[in-house]
Amino acid sequence: MTSEPQSSPAAAGSAPEPLENDLNPDVDEAPRKHRLPAAVRAMRPRQWTKNVLVFTAPLASGELLDPVVLGKAALAFVAFCLVSACVYLVNDIHDVTEDRLHPKKRFRPIAAGELSVPAAWVLAVVSGLVGFAVAYATAVPLGITVTVYLVLQVVYSMFLKHMPIIDLAMVSSGFLLRAIAGGAAGDIDLSQWFLLVASFGSLFMVAGKRYSEFVALGVEAGTRKSLERYSESYLRFSWMLAAVMVVVSYSLWAFEERAGGAWGINWAAISIAPFTLAMLQYAMEVDTGQAGEPEDIVLKDRVLQVLGLIWVVLIGLAVYGGSPA
Repeated sequence: MTSEPQSSPAAAGSAPEPLENDLNPDVDEAPRKHRLPAAVRAMRPRQWTKNVLVFTAPLASGELLDPVVLGKAALAFVAFCLVSACVYLVNDIHDVTEDRLHPKKRFRPIAAGELSVPAAWVLAVVSGLVGFAVAYATAVPLGITVTVYLVLQVVYSMFLKHMPIIDLAMVSSGFLLRAIAGGAAGDIDLSQWFLLVASFGSLFMVAGKRYSEFVALGVEAGTRKSLERYSESYLRFSWMLAAVMVVVSYSLWAFEERAGGAWGINWAAISIAPFTLAMLQYAMEVDTGQAGEPEDIVLKDRVLQVLGLIWVVLIGLAVYGGSPA
């Protein structure tokens, strides 16, 4: 009499038990080990690419090649890297519980337990104080700009993060203040066109970021409560409106502010083409839900990088190759 074979997970032909990632495709695999220590990664050096905005005012004014202005803009960049790192640390400390529920943010050093909360507080204070020292030593207006940035961002992280509309305005102010900082450091007068482009460009970036998060995570993700008050159509309207205002404002600047350039050609007007194409390229990433981290798009999108390079060359020819109209 033959006994029936016992069923066992180890038996040949038996299917293995599903892993957590098989049951939940939204859960990421454990990330590879990083070469950078946890303290450095907690300061989010990848996001420091946003701070290149401090060079836009000197570039647009034609003073970027002035050694004094360039040096002060570089110090403004350093100051914003340090102070923004302080903001990121405070934000991650405050959001540690929510970040542990997020498929990607749960691997951040504080949420993952690689950096303790007390150590993160110490690092935040030190980076903030050094950033302030650099800013005020460079120029008092720059120090004031950095102070306003820190106050707004900390208030946002602690109290206003989950309020719709205010959420968009507060995060947009971070981009705008970076652009203003370059002028504050080098004592450069900022035109109304520059401020309009910087303001609506900031709103475009932030509304696009929220839209991408909405598409990728949805309101049920539990990681950003402000998304519960938004609708997909509203966020789409917001970043489309901002995009239109950016292109219109930039075009008015290009035609009115710089009528001539190298060889008598209006390079600023020609720069409208790559500028608009870059906006469209970034908007495509937004529309597919891939722009939740803007710095990743800038660092990885080769088409966007080429368009940006062409734009910089054309602006260089416009502001350094001739005199203003």
